[in-house]
Amino acid sequence: MDLKHKIGQIMKTTNHIKGIIFILLAAFGFSLMTFFVRISGDLPTMQKVFFRNSVALIVAVSVMIRSKEKIVVGKGNRLGLFLRCFFGTTGVICNFYAIDRLGIADANMLNKLSPFFAILLSIVILKEIPNKFDIITTVIAFIGALFIIRPTGAVSSFFPAIMGLIGGFGAGAAYVFVRKISNNGVKTPVIVASFSLFSCLVTLPFLIFDYSPMSLKQLGFLVMAGVAASLGQFSITTAYKYAPAKEISVFDYTQVIFAALLGFAFFGEIPVVLSFVGYGIIITVAVIRWNRNRKID
Repeated sequence: MDLKHKIGQIMKTTNHIKGIIFILLAAFGFSLMTFFVRISGDLPTMQKVFFRNSVALIVAVSVMIRSKEKIVVGKGNRLGLFLRCFFGTTGVICNFYAIDRLGIADANMLNKLSPFFAILLSIVILKEIPNKFDIITTVIAFIGALFIIRPTGAVSSFFPAIMGLIGGFGAGAAYVFVRKISNNGVKTPVIVASFSLFSCLVTLPFLIFDYSPMSLKQLGFLVMAGVAASLGQFSITTAYKYAPAKEISVFDYTQVIFAALLGFAFFGEIPVVLSFVGYGIIITVAVIRWNRNRKID
């Protein structure tokens, strides 16, 4: 019995380490995505979104064909899948807009408010009532966001920051609908493929009527953005197979650190002091929530 217990503990520890490694890989993949989006240059946001998600669509469809996954949605899930696609596409468009006009660390952190938006939206969509602790931490997280947004009245920085915040909202809403339809039996590859196809269809008219000629290098950067995003998606899915969210989710915030390092190394971006204050508040709240959930569960 002792040997069996020890083997179980070793396997649990090993899976925990694998989960951390994969979620760090996911964070690096998503930070690389923002880097390639920025480095692709002065191109329309919709054009960048189209090429990023067209790559993700090819990857998702390839996975479905390889796994022989059937496209099954179910009548009761159609609206939920549509809303997942709508909010997800809105989130990506706003996030890409912010990436091109803010420091990539700031844009990443505003997008990382999505879990807190998900808490609020779960009240309406999933009828899940948060406790006082969840409400307090969510309010504090948004106070941290104000340090990053810095509403000074300067449209050049304020409007992109608001768009970044809306991007976080879109991502949070998308996560809630993913949870809802996943619980109703819709498979992950179907959800990813549907979202990628929807976003390509939405951005295609902008690509046709407002196409900006690209160099081969720019096209390569956008393809790499799609590859990096796919790396992030599949890595984070794998991470949660090895370990529950309560144990490893906090490591996802390393995406902001990776983004800050890339921004400094390639663009000379150094976040202002108030941004660091905002990062500190949001990450601290995330760590406290993670630690509390880990102890409770």
